[in-house]
Parts: sequence; structure tokens; C-alpha cells
Amino acid sequence: MKVKVYYNLHRHCFSVQYKGLVIAHKDIVCLENVVFKVSEKGRQRVLTTKRKNVHAFVIGDWIPDCEVAGVGVTYNPYKYSTFVRIDDLTPVCRSSKARLENRNVTAFLPSFN
Repeated sequence: MKVKVYYNLHRHCFSVQYKGLVIAHKDIVCLENVVFKVSEKGRQRVLTTKRKNVHAFVIGDWIPDCEVAGVGVTYNPYKYSTFVRIDDLTPVCRSSKARLENRNVTAFLPSFN
């Protein structure tokens, strides 16, 4: 099932959307065939209004569980226009797997990414 996931600041967990509707709130979410997506229009609204809104998602096929030995991925609309690797701040667009836990994202990224 292809879902969109974002961190919910009010519930302090991840919200999982399917076809535009939130279907679950989870502390841990595992995804395959992952795309990291930032809405530039939503990001610009954050920069203009200085108020947070949901505009960045981790999209992928929801799987029951996974262990990902990879690198940390982060996003901050005030610093970056895309998701970036924590270690070298290079942009990240895709990953084969990702584990979202404790407000952190760990993704398996090829060495060329």
C-alpha cells in the first residue's frame, strides 16, 4: 500500500496517509521504494508566515517492519529546500528502504547518492 508519512507535531508521532486520509498514527513506520517529497509552495508559505504546515512527506510502500542500516535524513524548511543527508547535507530524493522512528528517518542510500 503506497502511503504518505509526516511527523505530527500535535500527537508526537508519525501520521500515515492513504489516498489523502490519515489512516494511522504510529511511533515507527517502515517503507520500501521511498520518495522524499517537499511541496515548494508549502515551504514558501512556511517561510512567509513563519508558521509550520504539513508540506514534506516520506512516500512509499508501507511494510510491517524493517531494519535499515543507513544514514540519517532530515528536513528543515528554513535551511533546506529538500530532504538532506545528516552526515554531508547532500539532497536526498529516493531510497530503497526507510525507517521512521522517534522523529528520525534512517534511509538506505546508495553510495552515489
